[in-house]
Amino acid sequence: MSSSYLPATTDSIAQALEAKNAAEAISILYRILENPSSSAEALRIKEQAIANLSDLLRQENRAEDLRNLLTQLRPFFNLIPKAKTAKIVRGIIDAVAKIPGTSDLQISLCKEMVQWTHAEKRTFLRQRVEARLAALLMENKDYSEALTLLSSLIKEVRRLDDKLLLVDIDLLESKLHFSLRNLPKAKASLTAARTAANAIYVPPAQQGTIDLQSGILHAEEKDYKTGYSYFFEAFEAFNALEDPRAVFSLKYMLLCKIMVNQADDVAGIISSKAGLQYVGPELDAMKAVADAHSKRSLKLFETALRDFRAQLEEDPIVHRHLSSLYDTLLEQNLCRLIEPFSRVEIAHIAELIELPVDHVEKKLSQMILDKKFAGTLDQGAGCLVIFDDPKTDAIYPATLETISNVGKVVDSLYVRSAKIMA
Repeated sequence: MSSSYLPATTDSIAQALEAKNAAEAISILYRILENPSSSAEALRIKEQAIANLSDLLRQENRAEDLRNLLTQLRPFFNLIPKAKTAKIVRGIIDAVAKIPGTSDLQISLCKEMVQWTHAEKRTFLRQRVEARLAALLMENKDYSEALTLLSSLIKEVRRLDDKLLLVDIDLLESKLHFSLRNLPKAKASLTAARTAANAIYVPPAQQGTIDLQSGILHAEEKDYKTGYSYFFEAFEAFNALEDPRAVFSLKYMLLCKIMVNQADDVAGIISSKAGLQYVGPELDAMKAVADAHSKRSLKLFETALRDFRAQLEEDPIVHRHLSSLYDTLLEQNLCRLIEPFSRVEIAHIAELIELPVDHVEKKLSQMILDKKFAGTLDQGAGCLVIFDDPKTDAIYPATLETISNVGKVVDSLYVRSAKIMA
């Protein structure tokens, strides 16, 4: 960086734009920022230089330089309005976020900015940086620290009645509780976010995020039809904005179709006009699962899980539902295989279903305990003994009904006698 500063003029900005390479342009922009002038025009030019510089540093993946830029600009922030400061700070933090592998740097940068905003008493900016920090901590799986930060922040924002920030924080809290498997609190936070959102205008991207979270929570409660509706709403919002989250909304829509035994609809949704825009590994994975489900084939299901590991196993939402779908598919296949037998070797069933013997034996014992069929495991002989379904004796329900009716008659007589005595 050169020690001599450049005049804060549009010509200097143009000079940076016309530079032969990024390093030269960055050097010119730094020299513009070193200009001591604090006139209105100079400040405006410096703001433009900061925006251009942060873009160039992001393109060059110089995350540490972006962090140092924020520290260097602190005297400049005292010369411009607080709203503009907030915009620049958030812009630079966003630029760092776009550089891959910088999650730890982002967390330390946000913590630094929180300390600075505390010292400078910039409440508006501090609350937004703290919300960003909580989101980063959640992504880093540091749930306890994120929850502590959000708990104090949410009380403060509710007092100020900043509805737009409140929607963000409530939504973040819902995601955090969902990650901690606390479904009641996740639903309560989502309801709070919806209530705050109903009182103000919410940007379409934010509304799509609310719908996406609603779909995830409904799917978790096995209400896949309602979940599908919310995922569809989220998909329409993200698709209109060309947001990359659109493909995940579409993926979860297909998941809901598979979970309600409508796997045949998957191919139709993928080949629709909206679906064709997002053809790729995410949708191919769901199509492979739908084909396996339609054919009730565990082998195809396991092949899909192996071939699309990143899309299925590493997506916590899909993985959770597919593990329950795998269990259902395994149970259906086992019931179909043991149906013709009254006594059969476990090894033979394992051979037919192409799974390890100990895995099949464990599943059969679980199904017997869950009363999926009547039978017992003869482990000495390595056999499964299946009993005929016991016929329910009609005398017991009839007796219970008679006793219930006699009870009603006695109650009625007691009421009448009480009236006569009165």
